[in-house]
Amino acid sequence: MKIKAAITRAPGAPFVLEQVELAPPGKHEILVKITACGVCHTDDAARAQMIPVPLPAVLGHEGCGVVEAIGAEVTEFTPGDKVGLSFGYCGRCQNCMTAHPHACENFNAINFGGVQADGTTRLSDAAGKPLATFFGQSSFATHVVVNESSAIKVTHDDIELALVGPMGCGIQTGAGAVLNRLRPVFGSSIAVFGCGTVGMSAIMAAKIAGCETIIAVGGNAESLELARELGATQTINRKEEADIVGKIKNDIVPGGVNYAIDTSGVADFVKKALAACRFMGTAVVLGATGDVTFNIQAELMGDAKSLIGIVEGDAIPKLFIPKLLGYYKKGMFPFDKLIRFYPFEQINEAFADSSEGKCIKAILRMDG
Repeated sequence: MKIKAAITRAPGAPFVLEQVELAPPGKHEILVKITACGVCHTDDAARAQMIPVPLPAVLGHEGCGVVEAIGAEVTEFTPGDKVGLSFGYCGRCQNCMTAHPHACENFNAINFGGVQADGTTRLSDAAGKPLATFFGQSSFATHVVVNESSAIKVTHDDIELALVGPMGCGIQTGAGAVLNRLRPVFGSSIAVFGCGTVGMSAIMAAKIAGCETIIAVGGNAESLELARELGATQTINRKEEADIVGKIKNDIVPGGVNYAIDTSGVADFVKKALAACRFMGTAVVLGATGDVTFNIQAELMGDAKSLIGIVEGDAIPKLFIPKLLGYYKKGMFPFDKLIRFYPFEQINEAFADSSEGKCIKAILRMDG
């Protein structure tokens, strides 16, 4: 079928909306009419080739929409179901079979390799040339074909479907790092570096978990104000505070925090997050980060600290996303305060505004 999609043809190039061909769903796949798709830093990293996705490609991995058709062996969904979409995984490796699909041994091949799990692509351009798939979905498009394992049924009729998209990556990454992996002790302390979607989700999750001290570190005064509204007990403007680590360890939490999360992907802030932790503290890296140099004895082992990376919030999306939506309905996870909607045709503006800090979470609407 012919659909409209935003194509990335060269590293860093603007997105171009074109008519493309989408193949029908296979036996374990579903065809979804996309309602909306979140704009995520991971898409930008792929476009810039920091994540070397084959080009040309249709990016987009925070899709949501309505099922229009199903493959011959699909049993979980029927046409008309509302769904959110998340990452792909094989379901057969040891990590998948022990309830760690985010650590699928084939994760990179399935999500960044440019093809579906069966090694084929569902997309081709007007000239008939294949287009790479992203995250098994390529949701910068009006329709997608996705494996049923990557879809999450949305049963809440009182939640706007367009809000659900970013649950599939950025929101579950930040919230899941706290609720699924760190599982903070009640009354503990945490510092979150970066007040974008991932950082704000971590802050909201830390409040749900009962952290007593929640420190938001960012460079945008309006975002820091929102961070307080969402649960931060203290904020630090990195543009105004010369000694962030000293401020945390000397003025806010003597000795340092129990946990710290870096969402920025900036090497210096990864180091600061680790330095802000107390003895036996844990620092988490959530952003796509390049080389970082540590003195292991002085900065890590000597204080018995831990430095860990977490992928996709250590989440099982089919279980975790409905839980977050439940928290949202109870007023405990007001992620809608992060969101600004854009028409699909304004995809390049949405990316620019996200990069410049004019919005926290941009969502493209394909349903008008």
